[in-house]
Amino acid sequence: MDDAFELITSRRSTRKFSAKPVDRKLLDRVLEAGRYAPSGGNSQTSHLIVITNREVLEQMAVIARESFAKMEVLPSTYRSLASAIKASKSGNYVFHYNAPVLVVVANKKGYGNALADTGCLIENMMLEANSLDLGSCWINQVHWLDEDPDMHAKMVELGLREDERITGGMALGYADSEDELPERRPLPRTGNQITYVE
Repeated sequence: MDDAFELITSRRSTRKFSAKPVDRKLLDRVLEAGRYAPSGGNSQTSHLIVITNREVLEQMAVIARESFAKMEVLPSTYRSLASAIKASKSGNYVFHYNAPVLVVVANKKGYGNALADTGCLIENMMLEANSLDLGSCWINQVHWLDEDPDMHAKMVELGLREDERITGGMALGYADSEDELPERRPLPRTGNQITYVE
């Protein structure tokens, strides 16, 4: 797809992935697109931890499921977090949707632009994934568990530095569909209001 607007409006989240591995050249292109995202003051301090090891992904899913299962849903609990907690209590929750690739993004502790930089970086990767016929989905769960001792220990084992915090993540792979292509029909916009001041 060459048209940037079409690329943006056709990007949809994929939550059902095939087990087919992502070709390393395609994965590298997606990651490089993320590396070219804008960052505050051009700091370029994001750290991408790319996990393709199926056993490690399963270990992380168990840690997340056990950690979320210990939490309670309150009236003020963010809707997606509440869903993760409820699904974990049922015992069958896999936060990364069994994607063959999980990219965890970290940034410096105390850096005020960390979440904004991560947002730009992951959006760049999701758009490049769409251009390459790969499915992707923003993954917040590891960020939500940034201070969980078990998840933190696992992430340190995988390369997270002590002066970093987890700011987001992205699942990546081929869609579990007949043609392996992600869903691309745009959803209608019902929010994100625009106010012109002229």
